[in-house]
Amino acid sequence: MSIENLVPQLGVVTAIRTDTPDIKTFRVNALGGGKVFEHKPGQCAMLSIPGVGEAMFSITSSPTEKDFMEFSIKKCGCLTSWLHQMDVGQEILIRGPYGNGFPVDTALKGQNLLFIAGGVGLAPLHSVINYVRANRADYGTVDIVYGSRSMEDLLDLDEIQNEWAKEEGINVHLTIDRAQDTWPGHVGFVPSYVKELGFDPDKNVLVCGPPIMIKFTLGSLTELGFVNTQIYTTMELRMKCGVGKCGRCNIGNKYVCKDGPVFRFDELGELPSEY
Repeated sequence: MSIENLVPQLGVVTAIRTDTPDIKTFRVNALGGGKVFEHKPGQCAMLSIPGVGEAMFSITSSPTEKDFMEFSIKKCGCLTSWLHQMDVGQEILIRGPYGNGFPVDTALKGQNLLFIAGGVGLAPLHSVINYVRANRADYGTVDIVYGSRSMEDLLDLDEIQNEWAKEEGINVHLTIDRAQDTWPGHVGFVPSYVKELGFDPDKNVLVCGPPIMIKFTLGSLTELGFVNTQIYTTMELRMKCGVGKCGRCNIGNKYVCKDGPVFRFDELGELPSEY
């Protein structure tokens, strides 16, 4: 890791989008314009407000976006509450990138892909999906299964319906937990919907969401014939310092910040059952 990853840089918030009642997406530029640094799909960055705190967040924009970086952030604590109160034009400290990212140019290249997300779990996969869209010829078919509590809690719904779902070779499957009069689509939890859709196990799977969702989704995938070497997830929520010093993200002989946050599930199977 180079010294540039460790030194916070000033960025400026150039746009803020309200996605759901508790999630906002922040567009961040370098002070002179453009991106603060380059990254790979699935990597993270540390955002901080002096005197308030700092935390690790997934970079939700694709590396193919050359003009800015974006972060979709759920309001769930002190720092995120401060971030949700920010206005366009305010400055923020940012350092990174951290982590290994998804193997989009190696193991996943040329493969059929299945993305499975629950709630804000779409945020880490958003970067990968748009990277795949921008390099469409390098990948096979793409299926996206995404669910949340309600229609209002579906992140990036406009982009999903008006861009992703309209592209050839991309199949989008949306669901919400409970029926709503304004929702014409599928109703039910993500793990059962995955089993209902009955995917052939000829795909590599990228899954992210609440731990309980991941647990039952793994069960559904196993019933369909998938094996752990086909399935990837990201564990950036365990990251704290980002450089393997604080020990918060230690699991067995791994540090999520140094060895992850992206892991294949057979790698996680070798670790203590803490996740």
